[in-house]
Amino acid sequence: MNALDHVVAASAGELAAAIRARRLSSVEVVEAHLRRIDEVNPRINAIVQLAGDAARAQARAADKMLFHDRVTGPLHGVPFTAKDVCDAAGVISAAGLRNRAAFVPERDAVVVSRMKSAGAILLGKTNCPPGGGGGETDNRVYGRTRNPYDLSRTVGGSSGGEAAAIAACMSPIGIGSDSGGSVRVPAHFCGIAALKPTSGRVPATGTLNHPGGLSDYRTQIGPMARHVDDLALAFAIMAGEDGHDSAVIPMPIRDPASVTLRELRIASYTDDGLARPTPEIEASLREAADALRDGGAGVEEDARPACLGDSRPITERYWRFAGRQEVDVERLLADWDAFRSAMLAFMAPFDAILCPVDYRAATPPDEPAPLRFNYTLPFSLSGWPCVVVRTGTSHGGMPIGVQIVARSFREDVALAVARHLEATMGGWQAPAEVDELQG
Repeated sequence: MNALDHVVAASAGELAAAIRARRLSSVEVVEAHLRRIDEVNPRINAIVQLAGDAARAQARAADKMLFHDRVTGPLHGVPFTAKDVCDAAGVISAAGLRNRAAFVPERDAVVVSRMKSAGAILLGKTNCPPGGGGGETDNRVYGRTRNPYDLSRTVGGSSGGEAAAIAACMSPIGIGSDSGGSVRVPAHFCGIAALKPTSGRVPATGTLNHPGGLSDYRTQIGPMARHVDDLALAFAIMAGEDGHDSAVIPMPIRDPASVTLRELRIASYTDDGLARPTPEIEASLREAADALRDGGAGVEEDARPACLGDSRPITERYWRFAGRQEVDVERLLADWDAFRSAMLAFMAPFDAILCPVDYRAATPPDEPAPLRFNYTLPFSLSGWPCVVVRTGTSHGGMPIGVQIVARSFREDVALAVARHLEATMGGWQAPAEVDELQG
């Protein structure tokens, strides 16, 4: 990276504090990120719509407000990005679909509006698969997004553009969406942190193909960032009922700082019995378990729910139902309920689960991945909150993350465990690939 390291590599919380203390201006922060985008985005293709002029104007306004001792919110003057399924007023929201290539929404998605109300400044929209769902971030409008750690590798999907933009320091924090693993797998592949909140936490209003309510129980909108503390910051901003998404439940948000690691009992498994992880991922998972044990947590290794193998067949039946294909809906819901009950029974003695995010690190995009999402689908069906944080690196230099799962509405537990792993195992590391390559 160039001399702007200290700005573009900073966390969103650090930038917010620096702006409030007037060590940095919002204009300086936004300009630094726009220059970074100009430098590296042509090689990565993560940001597909840039709101540069509007961001500059908003940064000037933020600095003027601060001059008069007025602070909009906890992210005053801090830039952010959003997955292209999230509507943003005045910015093209194609979501990778040709018939939306010129679509400009008039209103923000609720989560975008809430970030702006907290003082954050939208830099642009990030790439996703067509319609916003799928395992590869590639479409016929914008093309493929490349992994910052190796441009020949996938970023996964469907929030792959968001993960790549954050990993490459083009944005400090952003918004993704996750139905079956779509913030978690890209976070693992790109070495960042991500949170899939509990089902019923964050409204999906204004996001394409995410209707919210009872018909979309699996999907949650969630924050993505390089640092776990930023996930907690953005989650508190994004969560809460909006008067439209009928699935959102008004539950209090607990502080991860109040969680005591030594009081937690954690189930840990490296293998779901179907998709055997690489030795590197198994080793990283076991090191993470050791780090939690050293921190005082009770960790039971090789403890996994017996019903894990049911998650993919149930999900595939749900996909057929959502696609209006023939499915016995009553039987589907009964089996889904039985799965959730079995997961609850397993979780009764535990506060959290530690497991892989995927059985491999990022692969070439054309390499078959029939079992991708195997480790994330169970917790989409259960609706439990999940946090991903980087804990290792493959022999090929690709990031390795782990998944921390907690009980419903206990994001604080998952975030606290992730924070400990980030502190003891390193967390995000800057990619050298995009700065070393020429052109």
